[in-house]
Amino acid sequence: MAMDNNINNKPLAERMRPRNLNEFVGQEHIIGKGKLLRRLIENDKLTSIILYGPPGVGKTTLASIVSRETKREFVKLNATSIGVKEIREYIEKAEELRKLYNKNTVFFIDEVHSLKRGAQQDALLSAIEKGTITLIGATTENPYFELSGALLSRTKIFELQQLNEISINMLLKNILSDKERGYGNLKINISEVELTYIAELCGGDGRSAINALEIAVLSTPRAENGIIKIDKNTIEESMQKSIINYDAAGDNHYDIISAFIKSIRGSDPDAALYWFGRMVVGGEDPKFIVRRLIVHASEDIGMADPNAMLIAHAAWNALQCVGMPEARIPIAQAIIYLSKASKSNSVVVAVDRAIEDARKKQYRVPLHLRDTSYKGAKELGHQGYKYPHDYPGHFVEQEYLPREMKKVIYYDENNENS
Repeated sequence: MAMDNNINNKPLAERMRPRNLNEFVGQEHIIGKGKLLRRLIENDKLTSIILYGPPGVGKTTLASIVSRETKREFVKLNATSIGVKEIREYIEKAEELRKLYNKNTVFFIDEVHSLKRGAQQDALLSAIEKGTITLIGATTENPYFELSGALLSRTKIFELQQLNEISINMLLKNILSDKERGYGNLKINISEVELTYIAELCGGDGRSAINALEIAVLSTPRAENGIIKIDKNTIEESMQKSIINYDAAGDNHYDIISAFIKSIRGSDPDAALYWFGRMVVGGEDPKFIVRRLIVHASEDIGMADPNAMLIAHAAWNALQCVGMPEARIPIAQAIIYLSKASKSNSVVVAVDRAIEDARKKQYRVPLHLRDTSYKGAKELGHQGYKYPHDYPGHFVEQEYLPREMKKVIYYDENNENS
């Protein structure tokens, strides 16, 4: 069956959007047979949910499947272009629909993280609580950072993962074989190697993979026998470059810097350099990266290798002197040094214990440690301090803490690694 003109005019990714759960590819951990989300959709028992995950993994597709399979009214909104007034108007329509026809309404709100805390998010709360609407929110940002606690408590969060190469390959093969919506009627010559190459370049983004295949097919001239030959060069041109999944203002920023620091802490220089590379190509501020190195040099290395602090500061100085991209080299040197350095958290443990005690225990300074630079200090009893340089080895036994804290130890040098 040939594609009709109306279907053919739509982008390939839209034409091939799964129409039901059986056509949906990937996300087996939440939508596989017997999984909670699948049961809720199939039985039309869906409660308010947030679909959280990177671009091109099926958030909007799941919502469109709900719109087909549910008996409820379906309203599609975008958080970036709707205000409180519009939200309330849609809620009023949903209330009327429920009263007149006993029919509930689903609000699908794309980019739900863009709803402003307060008025916009609060406008939804009462309607969700009453059951007037069921919310399906889609977001690429961590909802725990972006949504209010009140809204989070009324929704169930499902996290979608990047698609693996097997799932991407399956998507592409479905397109090549589908005669109604895909390219099943065309003679396309593309090998498993090329399909896998698309899967590798797309970074787990199904829409990016489909778009690349579409551009490759549309831009490749047919041979005399009607065959469209797609090779590696065509794919590279169609992809232009792999998608950099990094947002310096989003939660991905926090995840990658977390992986970066944990790799250094775990003494894995190769992993640390990879995450450094992800931040660099993603446009992260290199000053932010080096500041984290300076903190890490004390927090996770500290007295086990005091040179780590000097190396981290040297990377900062290099960044100030030569700038990027040249500074990537001394920064990388610092990353490698810190990764391979002996590790100890004794400094951060010591200072945090001291600060905690300072909050709880506010003892007066012992008399012999108090200031004696002013007239009348001796009359107040501020005396008895032993000046260490007057003693052999520039050291003398002396109490520097209040008597009540005599046995306190914050820094334990025996915990340092050799």
